[in-house]
Amino acid sequence: MNVNEISFENLPKAVAHLVNEVEELKVLVEKGQTPISPQKRIPIGIEEACRVIGKAKPTIYALVRKHMIPCYKNGKKLYFFEDELLKWITKGKKKTLQEIEKEAEIEFKKRPKGIRR
Repeated sequence: MNVNEISFENLPKAVAHLVNEVEELKVLVEKGQTPISPQKRIPIGIEEACRVIGKAKPTIYALVRKHMIPCYKNGKKLYFFEDELLKWITKGKKKTLQEIEKEAEIEFKKRPKGIRR
């Protein structure tokens, strides 16, 4: 729940949320742990993006122009997030011969026995 969501009508819900937060903090303090904060995503520039995906700048610009690579533009500068670039790379995974054979075997078993050849 955000601070902006708190209103007089949402007061019981906000109090319940705060009670839960205090309980979680109490448990963490008792265990001696520090609260886990979400990791900040730091944007990278085109030079770093080139290093991450192993392509030249003109190739990156072409991919951006064709909307084929995840990126952000603020003013004239392009920004990328490393996790999105790595995810983009994994989308292009090619199947191994073993995976193809396994899929073909599964499809072959799905066919009715009279049609098998």
